[in-house]
Amino acid sequence: MNSSGRLDSWSHALSKHLITVALGCLINGTNGVFVYTYFRGQVFQRDPRYVLYIHLVINDMIMLSLSVALQILTYTVPLGFAPCCIVLLFLVTTNNPLSLAGMALERYIAVCRPLHHVHICTVRRAHVVIALTWVVSFGSTFINIIMVLTTQPLSVFSRNVICYQSNVFHAPHYKVILFSFVFLTVVVTYVKVLHAARAASGSSQASARKARNTIALHGIQLLIYMLSFLSPIINIILIGMWPHKRTNILFTSFLFVNVFPRLLSPLIYGVRDQAWKIVLVIYCKQAFKVLH
Repeated sequence: MNSSGRLDSWSHALSKHLITVALGCLINGTNGVFVYTYFRGQVFQRDPRYVLYIHLVINDMIMLSLSVALQILTYTVPLGFAPCCIVLLFLVTTNNPLSLAGMALERYIAVCRPLHHVHICTVRRAHVVIALTWVVSFGSTFINIIMVLTTQPLSVFSRNVICYQSNVFHAPHYKVILFSFVFLTVVVTYVKVLHAARAASGSSQASARKARNTIALHGIQLLIYMLSFLSPIINIILIGMWPHKRTNILFTSFLFVNVFPRLLSPLIYGVRDQAWKIVLVIYCKQAFKVLH
């Protein structure tokens, strides 16, 4: 988050608030269309691929809403240590790339084990994967809070704090392990699907190529998620070079790390997926008829 809002003038702070809220509403509105489409269409709810996808979209919406709220609170209301821990508990939990690993594995099974896909990848198991994702991410963050409780004096909870993950939690090893696991999963599934695409022919080759491209986009999405791990270091370097641009650097970093990536999910699936396209076009036509 922008950790130095009070160094901005009120006009600059207001401008940043307006930009943040406008982008947040635009991106959440776009994601909301896909959520609405999903719950209106039984065909999507019966496909584990779309179940995992819509979970990622809803996560992005929660993550973006919390990020925008924290950005504004940083400028306006001093936040205590305890409330900050609670907000970060949900923020870090939703900002978890484990969903990408599950989606990459589903595509791998669909292409490389097509005869077993219908038995392995069921809607029920997709819900189990989602539950495990939340348990693992929520549990790891909760452990971080327990570590803070046991290692910090009680006086720390009475002071205000800049609500940024690195200011509260000090366990970078978890992120390294997490991103390494997801990165290896995405790479291995991509290589396997790539081999399957080369060996396939006809419609099977086209399907494998599409799955390969989807997994490659998951890899790009993961790299962008990793910016949250690298952004504090990048910010320090940039602020060291241009100290008078500190607040602008932090605000720009916030947009590229926490806001813009939340638009990736609808772009990866919604724009490329034929089923989404058909339904969205129908809804758009209906909306235009109502307006006219």
